[in-house]
Amino acid sequence: MAASETGFGVIALETNGPVARIVIDNPGPMNAVNAAMWRALPVRIAEAEANQDVRVIMLTGRGDKAFSSGADISEFDTARTGAASAGYDDLNTAAFDALLNCAKPTIAAIRGFCLGGGFEIALCCDMRLAAEGAEFGIPAARLGLGYNARWIRLLLACMSAASAKELLFTGGRFGCVAALRMGFVNRVFPAAAFEAETTDLAAQIAANAPLTIRAAKAAIDAFATGQAPDYAHLDAMVDACFQSADYAEGRAAFAQKRKPVFEGC
Repeated sequence: MAASETGFGVIALETNGPVARIVIDNPGPMNAVNAAMWRALPVRIAEAEANQDVRVIMLTGRGDKAFSSGADISEFDTARTGAASAGYDDLNTAAFDALLNCAKPTIAAIRGFCLGGGFEIALCCDMRLAAEGAEFGIPAARLGLGYNARWIRLLLACMSAASAKELLFTGGRFGCVAALRMGFVNRVFPAAAFEAETTDLAAQIAANAPLTIRAAKAAIDAFATGQAPDYAHLDAMVDACFQSADYAEGRAAFAQKRKPVFEGC
């Protein structure tokens, strides 16, 4: 059931072959994420992870006006004040952790507003693609709420400390050119071509060797945290690629000058 039918908003999962779309669907308040939606996000991610046919997970907002305008501020008087605020942060953290720990590649496809909690959802994805006209920002300083230090760490994995400070100190919005300069988005596409371009890029990733992508993702994420990586685990993932049927298929396809067909094993 769509959000427009319930009025409460949903996190929808739509699967088309190797690409799953997790859709933030609450168009009335610009795809704002309420507590029920925060709880649902890890569930949808787990469902996409468990689907053996899915190789790429794309997150997007319903419609073209917003990826997400952030957490539903109408809940803040009860859910994000006093002792309740810690519980609300736990909901956010569980959703962000589900994305960060996802073994499959994740892409945020961003149209319109991408603010606050929506910005953080996109930040937790492996890649961020934006349509021209998208707007970004974290308005915490304009609301007087404290921004969890665990989430700030993620900012520093994709932008400089100076850019992160500008973002958080001003609480202002910025467009695609600034987002690209800061390193927040990977690519910006014309709005008219956005659906086709993002679909093509997801299909390109989905056609590549899943084990190779997972090994690369695990290594990049390990180094990006700044913690000592588990080289034994990372080496085992690389060795699994060399031992796989996909590696044999890749070599055969190269020799035969054809496109490889990878099975993920």
